[in-house]
Amino acid sequence: MELLHFHRAGPADVAPEGPGFSAPSVGPGAGSSTVVLLHGGGPGASAMSNFSRTLPAFASRFDTIAVDQPGYGGSALGDLKDQYFTHSADALAALLDKLGLEKVDLVGNSLGGGTAVRFALRHRARAGKLLLMGPGGLSLNVFAADPTEGVKRLGAFGAGPSRERMAAFLRTLVFDPSLITDDLIDERLAAASTPAALHALREMGASFTDPARYEDGMLWREAHRLRNEVLLVWGREDRVNPLDGALVALKVIRRCRLHVFGGCGHWAHLEKFDEFNRLAFDFLEGDRSLASDLREGDRS
Repeated sequence: MELLHFHRAGPADVAPEGPGFSAPSVGPGAGSSTVVLLHGGGPGASAMSNFSRTLPAFASRFDTIAVDQPGYGGSALGDLKDQYFTHSADALAALLDKLGLEKVDLVGNSLGGGTAVRFALRHRARAGKLLLMGPGGLSLNVFAADPTEGVKRLGAFGAGPSRERMAAFLRTLVFDPSLITDDLIDERLAAASTPAALHALREMGASFTDPARYEDGMLWREAHRLRNEVLLVWGREDRVNPLDGALVALKVIRRCRLHVFGGCGHWAHLEKFDEFNRLAFDFLEGDRSLASDLREGDRS
């Protein structure tokens, strides 16, 4: 399996000013835990398209790896025989093998949330905490229309890519439309319009509809098997995976909590940047400081 492209940084790599950080592919900070960021799946998406601000913020506290999932950014799709979540989860496992990482915490947005869940189900010993933002596959629309507005816009772009259709899709991702700038539209359109990207979009879509594969994408049916600590993060105004999609997962996952941001769409990590980071750091660091104190006490 071809290795995924990624960006990596940790506490030792982050300049004090923070916002000026350019996210080079460098090694981890000493002694930090590892967090993997998994981006969403809209056309033109990539690790840095989704997480260019998030990576330096997380790298100030954790060894952080932002991965281009198969078929996005610098990662080739490869031979997609399985359902996409399975394919991407196995590709991530191969990357972790190469990097010598046994266990990681996972932060997944939309498609990346689905990959994180499949990784935790398929590679149980290697998945720590799961922070999932409007996760694909895990959400089940109990009340909202299906397909949702965002999914319809995504399908329209796939059927006939254009700048107008890209802009219409991107605007379904946010509550604040000012976040969808002309530069962002043009950047995502250019990335999504290459022959490789268009091929990947078609192949990925087929893995969610092919009768031989699509059931593996219905992660909500297997969510009861998760033993990880899970934080679901949702925007109240999410038009891609609406809030009611959280209800089944919240009911069946044993160690699960839900945080809802008002005035927020599908990109909680961007629309609620500071609040999201505080929430994420508290969740991911969790009992580690206490565990460290206990270990120190054992040695004293």
